[in-house]
Amino acid sequence: MPVTQANPTLDPLPADLLARWQRIPVAVAVDLAPTQQISPAIRPLRPAGQQPRLCARAVTVHCIAPDFGAVLHAIGQTGPGQVLVIAAAGHAANAMIGDVLGGQLHTQGAAGILCDGAIRDTATLATLENFAVYSRSITPRGPTGAEHGAINVAVSFGGCVVQPGDLILGDDDGLVALPISRLADLIEAAEAKLLLEADWTRRLAAGDPVSSIFGLD
Repeated sequence: MPVTQANPTLDPLPADLLARWQRIPVAVAVDLAPTQQISPAIRPLRPAGQQPRLCARAVTVHCIAPDFGAVLHAIGQTGPGQVLVIAAAGHAANAMIGDVLGGQLHTQGAAGILCDGAIRDTATLATLENFAVYSRSITPRGPTGAEHGAINVAVSFGGCVVQPGDLILGDDDGLVALPISRLADLIEAAEAKLLLEADWTRRLAAGDPVSSIFGLD
């Protein structure tokens, strides 16, 4: 099957709503939408404290590994405000992307790469400024073949269905994929959770007993 491409119509995200989500940690989003958590086996490339935060819309790629044809076709379609989401069914033997294509994405202003499979050239990828990289595996072996796959289709990625245009949040804790249809409904609850956690921290610092703060019997 040759590389196929869907052309979904994606509504733009209101800038103010996007800015609000940029402040929400992945842990808070997962608390509110647990079915949207991406497998914690897909880990950030950089150590904790060094990984750039990710808040970007998904350009989805379905790979038939070890073929990476769909990745090649998707590079030119991934730019500012977007993250390349490579669904490779956890294939660990062959990398689906490395520093050449990753560097090009960075040059184009893309926010990063997610790969449910393997990547390579990690030393270079880890130096790309404000560019978030997550993967399930790392291997030096490259892909074989560039003829198959699909772009901008729904993909199964780390146990979660990711649709083109979904908002991907990523930080040191992991990843979550939020459908655009839920963003407006969830943001107020997410912000309320942040305020609640800030209040817990304040009360703990003030010496309030844990039993009182958390309503324990």
